[in-house]
Amino acid sequence: MADPKKLFIKTYGCQMNVYDSERMAEAMGADGYVLSDSAEDADMVLLNTCHIREKAGEKLYSDLGRLKKLKAARPDVKIGVAGCVAQAEGAEIMRRSPIVDLVVGPQSYHRLPEMARAGTPQVDTDFPLEDKFDLLPERKATRGPMAFLTVQEGCDKFCAFCVVPYTRGAEVSRDPQRILTEARGLVEKGVRDLTLLGQNVNAYHGDGWTLSKLIRELAKVDGLERIRYTTSHPNDMEDDLIAAHGDEPKLMPYLHLPVQSGSDRILKAMNRKHTAESYLRLIERIRAVRPDILLSSDFIVGFPGETDQDFEDTLSLIRAVNYGAAYSFKYSARPGTPAAEKPEIDGDVADARLQILQALITEQQRGLQQAMVGREVGVLYEKAGREAGQMIGKSDHLHAVFVNDPHGRVGEMVRVRILASSSNSLAGARISE
Repeated sequence: MADPKKLFIKTYGCQMNVYDSERMAEAMGADGYVLSDSAEDADMVLLNTCHIREKAGEKLYSDLGRLKKLKAARPDVKIGVAGCVAQAEGAEIMRRSPIVDLVVGPQSYHRLPEMARAGTPQVDTDFPLEDKFDLLPERKATRGPMAFLTVQEGCDKFCAFCVVPYTRGAEVSRDPQRILTEARGLVEKGVRDLTLLGQNVNAYHGDGWTLSKLIRELAKVDGLERIRYTTSHPNDMEDDLIAAHGDEPKLMPYLHLPVQSGSDRILKAMNRKHTAESYLRLIERIRAVRPDILLSSDFIVGFPGETDQDFEDTLSLIRAVNYGAAYSFKYSARPGTPAAEKPEIDGDVADARLQILQALITEQQRGLQQAMVGREVGVLYEKAGREAGQMIGKSDHLHAVFVNDPHGRVGEMVRVRILASSSNSLAGARISE
């Protein structure tokens, strides 16, 4: 019997790409491939790209440059590019890097096996009529007790800085019964903490269901202990979803709600359709039903036209909210977006502002973590730590927690008293039951 072919996947960017990479691995697994930890011994190398982060294209071509030696030494190895950069650039990737054998967009990766079998270069960046989820194989065993599940894709918001509507397409919600079936299958394989994914996940409307209804039905699945969702838009935080944060125990006290800026002038230029004031009032409503919720957000610093006052307005909003975490970036133009046509501000100014913003977020993050010391929290063990007898898990608030527990098991849910806080994690002791 021939040895199985090996597949190496490098995943860039967001959590949806992590999910997509898992599904691509499963699709290729049905065609005889097994995952490899190294590109050097792989029969196929797949780069699953993200167009949101800065210099996404440059990172891709840098990695492709490093793969030239591999392709020269082993011409039969397949080199593939998937994801949002693949969708945006298509055949141009092959023109710039002839070592690439296939290019596939995020809506077409169910076709990977047949593309890999083809003897000629393949490009598929269509938005097919068929649902890729119907054509993908059943989910395999997961790597731990936490998993992602895509429920919605695409976005109709058309923020001025964002390429998602062009690379992922319009908002599409998956059928709720198929989601429930997939979730049950994951729970049967040991998943206890499930994060629902979507570019605009709280706009979910599959078969007339809201995200709140989907969450409440998922909460009925025996063995599923925790539910989360990301990424959300402030304009789609409806009353029923806010209420679910107060009365559904399995919906965890963590919410990622990007605001991008605290300046109304910049928010309007970004085409965000909300104001700083409406965002703050929304936070008040959420905290009214779930006072202990931990909030995270996204911020873009140095958007075209941003003044010192605009930036100060952003800092004021951050101080008012008090975030537990945030993703923050210096603005960089994405070709084809409206903002790309506007003159950028001085790079040194943007760099300085980003450092100030990140220092403020770090201060808030550490303060909220320090406030956890002495509290009892639920922790789901994900893996063994590096030290003997140590377990690492996630709290309800998604904090990483290190626990000295020689008898702990991956997938076990325990009560832990937090004893100390470090820069990006907590340490605690298991409470005897």
